Amino acid sequence: MAEQTYNIPLRKEFLKKPKYRRAKKAVTAVRQFMTKHAKSDKIIIGPYLNKKIWEHGMKNPPSKVSVTAIKDDKGFVKVELFGAPKEIKVEDKKKAKKEAKPAAKTEAAPAAKEVKPAAPAKPAPAKEAPAAKPKPATEKPFAPKQAEKKATPIKKEAPAPQKPAAKLAAEKKA
Repeated sequence: MAEQTYNIPLRKEFLKKPKYRRAKKAVTAVRQFMTKHAKSDKIIIGPYLNKKIWEHGMKNPPSKVSVTAIKDDKGFVKVELFGAPKEIKVEDKKKAKKEAKPAAKTEAAPAAKEVKPAAPAKPAPAKEAPAAKPKPATEKPFAPKQAEKKATPIKKEAPAPQKPAAKLAAEKKA
């Protein structure tokens, strides 16, 4: 795995396109630059680099970008924004969890054997439930306020039609 840092100029490329296609052209410029310099057609643009290019919208991408390119054994080139956090593969996380669980079980098993069995449990005295307080008859059952509003709709009157400006002028003269 080879790791290299590049400064990619984007301005010369995206100025060749109209404003509404500039960020898209900037992404293709990154691909072209990395194809030329990494000598591979299998370019993967990372999420942090993609967000940086599209940060100010489609019409205003950055004029240049610093990236880190990592080429793996299969010929894939992963291009990521310089200084972006490294990704841990999901498979590695799952393997680490699986390895940690059996280790925890083997450590917990001897501890469980050392514990003496507990004495037979004595039945707990039954607690009496407090008597439910009766509700006063004055309380009304819950009724949503929206139902009350729907019951009394407010009617709005239509505004009076306005006369055309020509008729108003004629009335003022008369």
